[in-house]
Amino acid sequence: MASAPIPDTIDVRTASRVLALGYADGTVLELPFELLRVYSPSAEVMGHGPGQETLQTGKRLVEITALEPVGHYAIQPTFSDGHSTGIFTWDYLHQLGTQQDALWQQYLDKLAAAGQSRDADAALPSAGAGGCGSPGCTSGGCH
Repeated sequence: MASAPIPDTIDVRTASRVLALGYADGTVLELPFELLRVYSPSAEVMGHGPGQETLQTGKRLVEITALEPVGHYAIQPTFSDGHSTGIFTWDYLHQLGTQQDALWQQYLDKLAAAGQSRDADAALPSAGAGGCGSPGCTSGGCH
């Protein structure tokens, strides 16, 4: 499998909340900050193996406050909610950009199934007895 191209330009567009990646062939991938945050490749989000993912909620207005290079293969954003442990490789960023419609729908479906929201203070009431379903969580809005 061939590696994804390396972007020639990286532009943090705060007004539109997108990270724009420009490539030599003229392609520009625009990745919403929220998508990057909820699909962060960090252990906090992805867990340490399949089935250990943690659904990220309330991230609609998240911003990128800093962006650092990681060698010649990745970038590491810092988000306004304090999250800064995800290292986004060029391959992963390209995957997010080219599959974002499907990934976005998958995220929205998971939020709906969990009775959660993209807004920080608008979690929907759950039909069950309180909690988000995470081990050890006994009250609503624990994430």
